[in-house]
Amino acid sequence: MLLAVAGGLATDTAFPNRSWWPMAYVGVALLVLALRRDSVPWAWLTGLAWGLGFFLPHLYWADEAVGEPIGWIALSVAEAALVGVFAAAWVLVRRVPLLERRTWLQPLAVAVLWVAVEQLRARWPFGGFPWGNLAFSQTDAPLVRLASIGSTVLVSGAVVVIGAVLAGALVRLRHLQVGAASALLLVVAALVFAPWLVPLGTRAEAGTLRVGAVQGNVPQQGAEAGSQARAVTENHAAGTAALLERVEPGGLDLVLWPESAADIDPRTDAGVAAVVQGAARTVGAPILLGTQRYVDAPGGQGPRTRYNELILWEPDGPTDLVYTKQHPVPFGEYMPHRDFFRQFTSAVDLITVDMAAGTEMSLMPVPVERLGRDVPIAVGICFEVAYDELIRESVVAGGELIVIPTNNASFGMTQESTQQLAMSRFRAVEHGRAVVQVSTVGVSGIVSPNGVFQDTTGLFTAEQMVEALPLRTTLTVSDRLGQWPALLTGLLAAAAVVAGVMTSSRRARDARRRASVRRRPGGGGRGAGRPTAPVSRGGSRAGARTGSSARGARTGSPARGGRSRR
Repeated sequence: MLLAVAGGLATDTAFPNRSWWPMAYVGVALLVLALRRDSVPWAWLTGLAWGLGFFLPHLYWADEAVGEPIGWIALSVAEAALVGVFAAAWVLVRRVPLLERRTWLQPLAVAVLWVAVEQLRARWPFGGFPWGNLAFSQTDAPLVRLASIGSTVLVSGAVVVIGAVLAGALVRLRHLQVGAASALLLVVAALVFAPWLVPLGTRAEAGTLRVGAVQGNVPQQGAEAGSQARAVTENHAAGTAALLERVEPGGLDLVLWPESAADIDPRTDAGVAAVVQGAARTVGAPILLGTQRYVDAPGGQGPRTRYNELILWEPDGPTDLVYTKQHPVPFGEYMPHRDFFRQFTSAVDLITVDMAAGTEMSLMPVPVERLGRDVPIAVGICFEVAYDELIRESVVAGGELIVIPTNNASFGMTQESTQQLAMSRFRAVEHGRAVVQVSTVGVSGIVSPNGVFQDTTGLFTAEQMVEALPLRTTLTVSDRLGQWPALLTGLLAAAAVVAGVMTSSRRARDARRRASVRRRPGGGGRGAGRPTAPVSRGGSRAGARTGSSARGARTGSPARGGRSRR
């Protein structure tokens, strides 16, 4: 248990803000070592302990956002329980004779099971929660280059393989098998640094887009910042005017504002519309900005609904170009089963109006006058950056640039914003696209297609970024493969678990049979000529090696006859 908790804590340090990426391998190695006991229930508890050691510090920002620890603890326990599922599955699967005989396959089997559970976490329950995928810890490591080949499936899998091989090296060191341990450590080094050989494209293939990103900040830190929506919009308008210190009017193709930069919808509020319109005219460029749209129930019967949207506002007025967030955050933007969860905490009513999901692809064709065409931009609002399929489908559909508008004001000075920026950086490498993450309060950043930061901002500051970004059309191997790596991994994991269950059932039947034989009376009867004692876990009996039988036991000499020796 202590090994497991230590492994979880170590793994968290691989993520921002520390970003000690080798610790992900150490954390996995400690978990593998902690799972050496051959007990499925104990394995689940051990995996739960590792998960709590990891998720409680990793998701601490959830406590900051809610203001009560119950949400943070419940989320951490739910995610940790799924790590327990992985651990229990591994103990089952390693009983399969193929893995018992060929131990070199075991790191691959561990990786398949881990990735399958990560993919399950990303989809279930309530649409999933991919936060904490091991792949997102590797944005400073050579392994991130594998994202262009196999997305989070391949990168997380590589982390686990390295961790499992490292665990084997530690076991051999403990037994003073220096030669074998050294060989395994060389394998670890090769697996870690070989991805440097994977090429990454960065050149512009369809021109460049001159972009300004505005982080306007909020008047006051904390969740209550939403009540100061007009001031937030004015801050972003002021930040847009500040761009003119770096460019001439009309020198930008597009200005990016974050999610919730205009929480009061400028399409329905004349005052906010005037602020946005003035900013667009001042800078001489269209503004892509986040807002909220509220819809009343038909006939006024029933609760209101809101939509989290990204809209384009030209210098001469609003356009019809809109993207509606497809993946609202459960318990953060809408409350599932509100009446049920109210029995445990009144915090469910902090969400007064539930957010509904959009249905259109996250691709926005933005007209760019200088280029004389529409530039398709793949977008993902806030937490949507964590979901593989959502960003991938818009890139495959033609997205030449990725934009992630977000609002991190509710998370205070925690590591949430830097964890999110690491995901944006991962997406840049995965899809070979420049990425802009722009936040109300930070941390914002512009990332080149090979994952290198071109510019970043601080947290709770008012800053601006200006860059000419390459527009790219080439699809990576990861984009072309789509969901096939995840599907294949899931099928392999399911087949392995079924094989593990069958092996365990067979061994249990053999054990019951041997126990029954041992309890059988030694003298006479129909069972007198049959073997009486087991000699190995594989189910062979003493009679198979000695030829002894009930009659032989009485006479003190080996029994004779084909039946007793069978």
